[in-house]
Amino acid sequence: MRLKNIKGAKEKIIKSPYIIVDPEKHKGTYKKIFNNDNPIHLEIGMGKGDFIINMAQKYPNINFIGIEKFDSVILRATQKLENIDLPNLKLIRFDATEIEKIFDQEIDTIYLNFSDPWPKNRHEDRRLTSKKFLNRYDKIFKEKKHIIQKTDNRHLFEFSLKSFVDYNYKIINISLDLHKDDIDNVETEYEKRFVSLGFPIYMVEIEK
Repeated sequence: MRLKNIKGAKEKIIKSPYIIVDPEKHKGTYKKIFNNDNPIHLEIGMGKGDFIINMAQKYPNINFIGIEKFDSVILRATQKLENIDLPNLKLIRFDATEIEKIFDQEIDTIYLNFSDPWPKNRHEDRRLTSKKFLNRYDKIFKEKKHIIQKTDNRHLFEFSLKSFVDYNYKIINISLDLHKDDIDNVETEYEKRFVSLGFPIYMVEIEK
């Protein structure tokens, strides 16, 4: 369960050098923020930051941005970064439903890790792999569109595969049990818990 209320979380996170305050003002200028022309990879719904932090450490020649809409959750990520120097990492407190307001054709890869499955059919437009969100992503990708999704939810995975194909994406990599396949993988905090409980992790990589 996500922690949604920690007293003073908002005030604490804006003090972190990793946080981009007022991201809408930086639309189209993220290469200036990183001060290089390296690819920019974006994780939508970064949680407490395990994945994005470890990716930034593993791939120093890629710039990483993590987005999370809950102050109290992104606070946990900033706390993990207090004694770490990662010039290729930035975090944004923002709601992905308005993601086109903060990026403009500058993202190379999007990671969708263990997103909310929104199980009721009437809520399918809220799923981060719905047609509505894929249309939003079109506006922020730089050139080639590249998405990597991981989930423990089979229903969401099946929905996503159909959504991707219907939107003319090509599947370039897929796994029905990621931890049993020989695929390079950096775990999220949720993933570690699900794997420890014996749940299979579904993964798909797509592009167009």
